[in-house]
Amino acid sequence: MLSNSSKYALKAVLYLAVHSSVENKILAKDITKPINVPRAYIAKILQELSRHQIVSSTRGPKGGFYLNEENRKTRLIDIISLIDGDNRLTSCVLSLHKCDYENPCPMHHLVDDTKASFVEKLRQTSVEDLILDIKLGKSFLPI
Repeated sequence: MLSNSSKYALKAVLYLAVHSSVENKILAKDITKPINVPRAYIAKILQELSRHQIVSSTRGPKGGFYLNEENRKTRLIDIISLIDGDNRLTSCVLSLHKCDYENPCPMHHLVDDTKASFVEKLRQTSVEDLILDIKLGKSFLPI
């Protein structure tokens, strides 16, 4: 359901949430290896996230990307919507343009409730929530 670009964006944001701060900014090139994303690609994603205040950045010799307290409150749905657009999570799994509740594709009823539940959880969950789960040992981040 998520594009590779959204997965990369989420990994980058989580990496920054764990490893960066206002005092400890991270360059795009230093994120590529830990999250396994090509340098030019992650730089483009980080610039887009920065333009929309999902991550913070500073230029110059001590510049780089980081997450501030406000960035950590970003909902996961906002990251995915920015990268993939609003339709990715609600579109037909078979990519049929006319699929909806009144005109369902053969797979519609199999995934509709699951997709709706997933989207709702993305709306409710912030970056901060995921980081708390990592700190509490409820999940891990192998980067």
